[in-house]
Amino acid sequence: MFQAILIEKDGERATPRLAELDKTALPEGDVTVRISHSTLNYKDGLAITGKGPIIRSFPMVPGVDFAGVVEESSNARFKAGDAVLLNGFGVGESHWGGLSQYARVTGDWLIPLPEGLSPARAMALGTAGYTAMLCVMALERQGVTPDKGEVIVTGAGGGVGGVAVLLLSRLGFDVAASTGRVEEAEYLKGLGAKTIIDRKTLSEPGRPLQSARWAGAVDSVGSHTLANVCASMKDDGVVTACGLAQGLDFRTTVAPFILRGVTLVGINSVYRSITDRMTAWERLAREIDFGKLDGMTRIIPLDQAIAAAGDLLAGKVRGRLVVETGVRS
Repeated sequence: MFQAILIEKDGERATPRLAELDKTALPEGDVTVRISHSTLNYKDGLAITGKGPIIRSFPMVPGVDFAGVVEESSNARFKAGDAVLLNGFGVGESHWGGLSQYARVTGDWLIPLPEGLSPARAMALGTAGYTAMLCVMALERQGVTPDKGEVIVTGAGGGVGGVAVLLLSRLGFDVAASTGRVEEAEYLKGLGAKTIIDRKTLSEPGRPLQSARWAGAVDSVGSHTLANVCASMKDDGVVTACGLAQGLDFRTTVAPFILRGVTLVGINSVYRSITDRMTAWERLAREIDFGKLDGMTRIIPLDQAIAAAGDLLAGKVRGRLVVETGVRS
């Protein structure tokens, strides 16, 4: 028997609970993992609270990330005892996910836990940190370097934003952090932000072309915020878009793209190749300031995940939430 957060549907209502399950209930897969740590991302919050159409089938164990140790494997890439992590591939949406003490998955979704990275710190990074690194790698591929000027990170108080600030500042960029929580200013400066921007200056409809300020951007907000960021890029500036906290809409004009040569790069973290994943995770293991990562991380037990999901969507969570399952890895 094992414990997991289970979301069940009765009519139109989906209800999460901490359930006691038998291993025979696990879905099909060629690798069984004993999970020691998971995490709560924005998508998990939507799934658990029912405030977003995340879950594709019921019952479902949410959690788009996990780290642990292989218990059984018929996959040639992994053997019992291997330390692994997983994020994406529809786990927690269409396949039982990581807010559980056990998971059974397709081994081709897993990657080895990078050397020097503990399961707890891997989940402190999680999909948020991995996505932030993909954004940084995209900026680098497009030629954005510290000498080009300031970069802006929107939604900086969240998981993706916080890790993006941490990474970009460590790589030598002058980072402006946009947040709606003024009280988080010192926290964000501690992560490496040079400037704090009130999100109100970006969250309302703005002019299609604005004063040129940013050489690069990491946006996890979408909607008017993304439009205003694009409108205030420098010539040949690059914007990476990876989230929709404000909304799916994107009302802008072609002006930034044809008058300033702005590039908008979409970041799909769910279905990236194993090669891209391993590159991103290995860089995270090498380049993250673990002291600062630990300072932006709070660890909670599995039985607090449901309540924490509501706090996450209400904007009451700063940084990263790691969920400890109670199973040793």
